[in-house]
Amino acid sequence: MAMKMKIKITLFLILLFQFSNAQQTFDVFTFKSPEKWNVSEKENSIIFSTVNESKGTWAQIDIIKSTTSKGNILEDFESEWKSLVMDRYGVKGQPIMIDTQTFQGWKVRTGLGKFFFNKDTASLLLNTFSNGTRCASFILVSNTTSYGTIMDEFLGTVAINSDSKPALTNAGNEDDKNNVSINSNGSSTILNDGFTFNTTNFEDGWTSVVKEEWVESTKGNIRVLLHYPREEDKKYYSQYKEHVSTFWNLLVAPRYSNLREYQSPDHLLSWQPGLFAAGLLTDKATGKDVWVALFSKGKSGWIEVITPDKKTFVENFGVDQPQLYFDEWGKMLNLFGLNKFAVGENDLIGKWSDNFYGSTAYYSTVTGLYAGSTTFASSTQFIFKKNKTFSWELGMGQSGINTTMKVDHAKASGNWKLLNNWQIWFSEIERSPKTYNAYFTCIKGGRVLWLQDISYGSYTAYGKVSK
Repeated sequence: MAMKMKIKITLFLILLFQFSNAQQTFDVFTFKSPEKWNVSEKENSIIFSTVNESKGTWAQIDIIKSTTSKGNILEDFESEWKSLVMDRYGVKGQPIMIDTQTFQGWKVRTGLGKFFFNKDTASLLLNTFSNGTRCASFILVSNTTSYGTIMDEFLGTVAINSDSKPALTNAGNEDDKNNVSINSNGSSTILNDGFTFNTTNFEDGWTSVVKEEWVESTKGNIRVLLHYPREEDKKYYSQYKEHVSTFWNLLVAPRYSNLREYQSPDHLLSWQPGLFAAGLLTDKATGKDVWVALFSKGKSGWIEVITPDKKTFVENFGVDQPQLYFDEWGKMLNLFGLNKFAVGENDLIGKWSDNFYGSTAYYSTVTGLYAGSTTFASSTQFIFKKNKTFSWELGMGQSGINTTMKVDHAKASGNWKLLNNWQIWFSEIERSPKTYNAYFTCIKGGRVLWLQDISYGSYTAYGKVSK
């Protein structure tokens, strides 16, 4: 059931990126309202609704005026879910979630829930947008799937009012509230891997350094190891317990002894469960007892958290009874962002490429019916040269639902420079100057370059293919 809901919500985001002209504007949103639906304007929202009394069906779109952001999309969504969904509609429990996306410079988070109204079950979709300064949401509600096409059409017209886009700074867009800075000795290496920056100091107190088998992050008496991907990660594990125990024995057990108070769920009912195990261990290197937790969810990789005792771990990360954590792991997931390092000029020299292929089946957000499939393949290459010139090439092939493959190709060349250690400027790409936010993540024996066009879109990963 959770997987089905995930596919439905994914289609919402696809439709969201296909907005059209003839838009209306309310606060930060522009959109095209459903034809012949009733309109009700309130002080803080505008509501579009329709009712079929003979069939007892109804639907509603509620667009809510923006408020001051709490600083990041996770806290904004949690606040909106409580005030706009749980308090107003009586929805119980946590929403079925989709991963945070980026849309026109704003972060977007979507959750699905259900509630009872007039002895009938209704579904609710909350969509929260945040740029770190403002937070805005709209809600889709209905007791039937018969309005699915109309709601899909509405979603396809939603856009951000151009006057409301977030201001861009030299620091670049961050995925969370941790703004990154480099200390004065950031170029002194922990592991001499040939890159300029091997240390990052985060403003919230974390410090990350590059090591041979992991990125090691520390804050006070907490130590975190962000393990690099291994061959074992490629294997499919059908059982939760097998998956967790395999990596516990591989990553944790060799460095500790005397395991006590071990805890790990036998399984978690989630489309993408949080893989978790923890216990009290003796560190072979120091002889001291420590509480060790091993965690992975989605694309986070394996994260090992080491604290002096269980109490310290629970106080900082909130996980006390792991068998109850089936959806959101919050603070544990945020640790993945500690694998982030600045970019030096010499680090970029050479050819970097992303190669992507995907085929996706789509289902209607509201109706649940199969809507066809698409195939997409692309390859983007950047070649950085020592004389501050570059060449760029994009090749892309795409087939839409029930259409043949269309192939596009584009090239560009010119000059490049670092605006700072987190942004790269290009003199011309697609007929205009471009600025990209940039950072590295570490893998064993190398690094991945992440680039994001500051005018739109999310980050894309690039691997170095030649010098």
